[in-house]
Amino acid sequence: MKFIKHIVSVAVCSLYLASFAFSQDLHFSQFMNSPLSTNPANTGFIPGGDYRIGMNYRNQWSAIMTVPYQTMSVFGDMQVMQHENGWLGAGALILHDVAGSGNLTSTKIYGSIAYHQTLNLASLLSLGFNIGYANKQINVANLKFPDQFDGHFFDSHYPTTGIPPNNNISYLDLQAGMNYAFFPNENTYMNVGFSTHHINRPRESFFNEQAGIDNRIPVRHIAFINGSFKLNDQWIVNPNSYFSLQAKSYEWLIGGNAHYNLSGDGEKVLIAGIYYRSSDAVIPMIGIGLKDYTFSFTYDATISTLKNYNNTRGAFEFSLTKQGLFQKFNGNKRDVICPSFRSGY
Repeated sequence: MKFIKHIVSVAVCSLYLASFAFSQDLHFSQFMNSPLSTNPANTGFIPGGDYRIGMNYRNQWSAIMTVPYQTMSVFGDMQVMQHENGWLGAGALILHDVAGSGNLTSTKIYGSIAYHQTLNLASLLSLGFNIGYANKQINVANLKFPDQFDGHFFDSHYPTTGIPPNNNISYLDLQAGMNYAFFPNENTYMNVGFSTHHINRPRESFFNEQAGIDNRIPVRHIAFINGSFKLNDQWIVNPNSYFSLQAKSYEWLIGGNAHYNLSGDGEKVLIAGIYYRSSDAVIPMIGIGLKDYTFSFTYDATISTLKNYNNTRGAFEFSLTKQGLFQKFNGNKRDVICPSFRSGY
């Protein structure tokens, strides 16, 4: 009975994970700390600096899978060709994901560009796009197929017809987006954005193309809103919300974090917050800012029916970013459009 219960549990979890994996691209709970994967119009949009580099790591479903899903990213962007009323942003993003016992590996490399134009009424409009090269591969030697089940165990020595004809595929991928930012004073900042991913709908399948079967990636739409409000010299609060729609599946996050000024000059900042992913997880957040570096950690505590199998242990994720100025000590103060504890640069 224990063996049957184990098989049922694995089957239920596998169906859930397969459904989720099909319906959603690679994603991070800390979407606000993965700007280039969220929206290409974020490229070069760095309210407190000229350049930015960062990395993200996510480990998901380790409680129920022998080999958990692991997602990593590295990105960098900068402001170039600056003039009085706007600037150009240029950047790059690498995404890498390894999933399951078949080592389903996805690697994507994007080049991104955006233009940012200041408008009247203390606002800014940004338009951006990126183009990327994507590669996916799978190790079928580690997989077991239904026709290899002998009634008691899966025997890899049994011949199978389940092996796909291809185990390595590549394609080009296109994204575009726009942002609007409003900053009426030094203590208030709001930003909304919308982006469309997989505009060219590339075909993604390890199987040969067949009539009547659409293996192209569904277009994905992402919308977000961020805010930042300086309450006093000790506190800045940052509410955030994110919505993603792909095919018939969606993901919605809402929550916020607060920054507490530990050192008085903004050089040391304590970060804490909490987020909610609709019908899926509660996500506490903690972090610290040290000068130009910010480190943050989140944990996805599952609240859906999957909690019966993973004991609420969904995923953990961390982000490390650095932003700075090319000419920090040029005798001039930096105009910062986002609330900050620092009086100037």
